[in-house]
Amino acid sequence: MSAHCQLTGAKPGFGHAISHSHRRTSRRFDPNIQRKRYWLPGEGRHVRLTLSAKAIKTVDTIGIEAAVTRIRARGGKV
Repeated sequence: MSAHCQLTGAKPGFGHAISHSHRRTSRRFDPNIQRKRYWLPGEGRHVRLTLSAKAIKTVDTIGIEAAVTRIRARGGKV
């Protein structure tokens, strides 16, 4: 599963893991991505979205219809 959010566009950040001796190795900071299934009443079907934990809270606030509209405005497929 790719680590990016369909609603917010959150994707991995990159940096360094720094050891006790201060040696640096590359690492990746992944967002908290979840797959969630919602009922979309306007289309009479379920949609499965790949969302970050923050985006799931956003969907709870604005509603699934508005969230799908935002995803489609970003050019995403639902």
